[in-house]
Amino acid sequence: MQSSSMQSWFMAIRPRTLPAAIGPLLVGNMLAIGLSQFSLLIAFTSMLCAVLLQISVNLANDYFDFKNGIDTDERIGPVRVTQSGMIAPHHVRNAMIGCLLTALIVGSLLIVHGGWPIAILAAASILGALCYSGGPYPLASHGLGEIAAFVFFGLVAVVGSYYLQAGTTTMTSWLLGSAIGFFNAAIMLVNNTRDITTDTKAGKNTLAVRIGEAQAKVLYQSFVYLPFGIIIAGFLLGSLDGLPVLLAGVSLVIARNLSREFHNNSGEALNPILGQTAKLCMIFSILFSVGLFITLR
Repeated sequence: MQSSSMQSWFMAIRPRTLPAAIGPLLVGNMLAIGLSQFSLLIAFTSMLCAVLLQISVNLANDYFDFKNGIDTDERIGPVRVTQSGMIAPHHVRNAMIGCLLTALIVGSLLIVHGGWPIAILAAASILGALCYSGGPYPLASHGLGEIAAFVFFGLVAVVGSYYLQAGTTTMTSWLLGSAIGFFNAAIMLVNNTRDITTDTKAGKNTLAVRIGEAQAKVLYQSFVYLPFGIIIAGFLLGSLDGLPVLLAGVSLVIARNLSREFHNNSGEALNPILGQTAKLCMIFSILFSVGLFITLR
């Protein structure tokens, strides 16, 4: 394969978005690391499955937005390989299907380990990946993209990965699933706010299109600040230890800076904030996980 082709596929998988998939799985597994039945194999398998699903979503978005006439020459976001002609549409479609099938094969170990609840989550995750941009009722085109990100890359990822290790759920896992879910919803909101003009022309009624840019900027602030309120509340309720909350709280500085940058920029200038918001999610997850690990020692 030529290097140019490799570069095109690298662009297609959108590596800047992958921390959004890894962060919640890291936290979910770290919550369970002190359990006697904790399995590194299950932890790594769940993370691999999450990354494959994220790549599938990215490829599906690239393919379906081109097929539905949403991605055009007026696009101001990062280059999309299908719309730009870098990779033929059927190749992107086949890669998406291949990633979904690989995720299902890898996830079969998780289904065997976790039973029917994990089978249901796996089916819902694959359906969600396909229905985000495609199908008769694309979630992204009906203002549900942020909710999907909150549910699948927040609650399902954290609570599901913890359940795989523990066989049950806890208030702690639900709180952290909600916190990280808001970060991932913020990533989606940046993407949709940047594309308000082109999405409006294409009839893609994202949440940002529905509420307008001014309200989207306010909502972004809520999304990046709420996780810190959640973990503080968890600490006050006795569900979270102080050290993880304190360490994760350090990333509030990043959230504040991103909130200010998002408020002061529009259109193409929002592109860097997309990747930086994904990094915020990962940094928050790492800091909280380090705090959990130290606490267990």
